[in-house]
Amino acid sequence: MTSETLNGATFTQMVLAGAHHLKNNAEKIDTLNVFPVPDGDTGTNMNLSITSGADEVKKLNSGNISEVATAFSKGLLMGARGNSGVILSQLFRGFAKGIDQKQSLSAEDFANAFDNGVNTAYKAVMKPVEGTILTVAKDAAETAVIESETEKDVTALMEKIVKEAKASLKRTPELLPVLKEVGVVDSGGQGLVTIYEGFLAALKGEEVPEPDTDDIEMDAMVNAEHHKIAQDFMDTSEIEYGYCTEFMVRFESDKLKKHPFDEEAFRQELSEHGDSLLVVADDELVKVHVHAEYPGEVMTLGQRFGALTNMKIENMRDQHTAIVGENRTIPQEKTDYAIVTVGMGSGVKELFQSLGAAVVIEGGQTMNPSTQDITGAIQEANANNVLILPNNKNIVMAAEQAAKMAEVNAAVVPTKTIPQGISAMLAFHPEAAIDENRQSMEAAGKEVKTGQVTYAIRDTTIDGMTIEKDHFMGLADGSIKASNQDKLETVKSLLAEMITDDDEILTILQGEDASDEDVNIIEQYVDETYEDIEVEVHKGNQPIYAFIFSVE
Repeated sequence: MTSETLNGATFTQMVLAGAHHLKNNAEKIDTLNVFPVPDGDTGTNMNLSITSGADEVKKLNSGNISEVATAFSKGLLMGARGNSGVILSQLFRGFAKGIDQKQSLSAEDFANAFDNGVNTAYKAVMKPVEGTILTVAKDAAETAVIESETEKDVTALMEKIVKEAKASLKRTPELLPVLKEVGVVDSGGQGLVTIYEGFLAALKGEEVPEPDTDDIEMDAMVNAEHHKIAQDFMDTSEIEYGYCTEFMVRFESDKLKKHPFDEEAFRQELSEHGDSLLVVADDELVKVHVHAEYPGEVMTLGQRFGALTNMKIENMRDQHTAIVGENRTIPQEKTDYAIVTVGMGSGVKELFQSLGAAVVIEGGQTMNPSTQDITGAIQEANANNVLILPNNKNIVMAAEQAAKMAEVNAAVVPTKTIPQGISAMLAFHPEAAIDENRQSMEAAGKEVKTGQVTYAIRDTTIDGMTIEKDHFMGLADGSIKASNQDKLETVKSLLAEMITDDDEILTILQGEDASDEDVNIIEQYVDETYEDIEVEVHKGNQPIYAFIFSVE
């Protein structure tokens, strides 16, 4: 198929074909992920990112390429995951802006849009690294600009773009030593080539080729070993910034009046707190990816401009340890600060660890840790200053006793719920004195509202409410606000008591007795009933409480 113009309908088919082709090859691309600590598998991250963009495009029925490209860019930004996903979103953000309201594109316009995408992506990355997806995109775009001076057919131009992208991908090991050392090409670059191949297939009116599953299986075995070798090149102790941190800030006008947002200044400010930094923004929100030692600190900086949402934190030291099989040991040298916290449920434990907790004591409503348990945790934390978050009113006194007995400087932040503990950890500042931290963290904990859904173990009447044995109960900050034999009806009544017009975010911790279907029903209900509320879900796997809610 030949054409000297590209319209929105054709570009829609290109996007869908590119997304489909990437989805088919995501597993194969995952096996190429060789960096010391992956932020998540590249193929999976890029697949989820472009799927979000494609979903936005599907909602349109437009022949206007500017409208389609803008929708694709917006969807990519909202769904972007990991370094490669964010860079991909910026490539097509710049592509969309480069179109400049055109309804259709010539070959030259098409090339210039790719070139503008590369410029946008490079600006979004604090320290661009060659031999990555950026290089592949740049080389392909440069070829497009040069060739478009004589090549006027869009399909023929796309063939040349794909050819150069593949050639650039083969050159990535020469630019990035770790790739050459383990004998693979860059995974993000491979993902981009795969997308471009889908674009070309759509322009030609061809079906994208299905992956060879036998090849994938063999490649997976070979490259999984390569992946492990690359991880072995460094020790866990060499990781300077331990937490892969991603979040978005939805801008709020009242906060912007106090703190006007400047993308470049914000990027520079965050660069002082970590590496692998990506900052991208549009008129409504800013998305951040950074490897930081104190995730709460960078989130606090973002919160000046609006409401935090889509938060994701991963402990890269744990990831690396799991991959190379190192044995975890208590560091020989004391750190300056450590946080000890209490929680039940594997997901709750992982959440606290991802936020920087040195020790998570297993305990809670039905299993209160002793003073000795907490004292032992303080010793295990191995720090000069230790902050203790009990996260339950019945544990506060034991924690205070342990703090008095500690041989180091210890203080208790009297958090009474898991959400209070999470909020308190996000307020931690490593440069502040321990008393200042205790006060600011306690204040942060009090700002969040906690809801819990559990069941009654006997008949009772309290606060004028009759509660029957085995019925569900909804508690808001410790007070019973709802009871019903149906779990989801209890949830709805509880949320009605908790959510006000000023609230913005509802976080759900899914307990071990709650099903994914229950969570989906709640999410749909909140979306339909509270249109301004953002919902985040974490699998807490906590016992006793089917759901723990945090409202902010």
